[in-house]
Amino acid sequence: MKKTLILTTALTGFAFAANAQEVTVMSWGGAYTKSQVEAYHKPFTAETGIKVNSVDSDNPATPIKAQVEAGNVTVDVADVEFSDAVRLCDEGLLEEIDSSILPAAPDGTAAVDDFIEGAIQDCAVANIVWSTVFAYNKENNATAPDSIDDFFNLADFPGKRGLRKSAKATLEMALMADGVPAGEVYDLLETDEGVDRAFAKLDTIKDEIVWWEAGAQPPQLLADGEVAMSTAYNGRIFNAAVAEGQPLEVVWDGQILDFDLFVIPKGAPNKEAALDFIKFSTDTQRLADQASWISYGPARKSSGELVGLFNDGKTEMAPHMPTAAANLENALVNNFEFWVDRDAELNERFNAWLAQ
Repeated sequence: MKKTLILTTALTGFAFAANAQEVTVMSWGGAYTKSQVEAYHKPFTAETGIKVNSVDSDNPATPIKAQVEAGNVTVDVADVEFSDAVRLCDEGLLEEIDSSILPAAPDGTAAVDDFIEGAIQDCAVANIVWSTVFAYNKENNATAPDSIDDFFNLADFPGKRGLRKSAKATLEMALMADGVPAGEVYDLLETDEGVDRAFAKLDTIKDEIVWWEAGAQPPQLLADGEVAMSTAYNGRIFNAAVAEGQPLEVVWDGQILDFDLFVIPKGAPNKEAALDFIKFSTDTQRLADQASWISYGPARKSSGELVGLFNDGKTEMAPHMPTAAANLENALVNNFEFWVDRDAELNERFNAWLAQ
């Protein structure tokens, strides 16, 4: 009887330990985190019993770097932009992720062949394709803008402009608005002349710029009439327009496509649970499920055909995806390698320009 009691107690303790597992996931907040909670976190906990703690940051790459360098890592999984994922990996701040652990597509296609090219890296696995666009409030613009040129045209489209307080995407959009074809933007930004040209274009609207840092800010700035137009993450505008009924409209011309990827900080306290979370959250069905909550494209090819309606049960998601054919006519794919190499230099120049 005593042995049975000891064994029962031991098994109960093991079960409690298993159920007490948890994983902390850092993302960007707002409608984007909500889409992840609904598509990934809740189903993952239901299937595994592992609790997901969700924390937000204006840019998860920043606290991840600080935590690892300080030797005090509290986050297990972070959602970061592509250039940050590559840079942090190169700096030895992330755990490597063996792509062979990722689930195959429903038809048996290996994950490495099912993910969009570039979506799997040594230390990162992509979940979405998103874009930086600009948007406007239909009630606050007498004429509807339809090109990136209009964003910089204060004469015909007066009013404040919202811009992310960062060199990335801002410089590219400035050059496209100045007549540089999308395919030549990064070649030009490699030169001093190109960088000068981008800042000269920004000078033309500098006095009218309202700077934003968190993704939730542009929809609010537009809804409140504080700006006539603003750059924004496409999914945030979709959420404000469709889910919240705000009179906001995306302009796809000049959009800049990007990936967001899951990474595991070096020294994550729950590494195995983190790997389980990433495997679960990047399977075909889960990525398609996220697209029913926000208009970001899944990073797996096999997820595309599963994307249907928004969770309102009536809005077709396909036309709102940055990867829809009609939205790609004048699109630029973020050059990840460029920003890995030039991020510090160009942001230093950007901050100096801000201070002038």
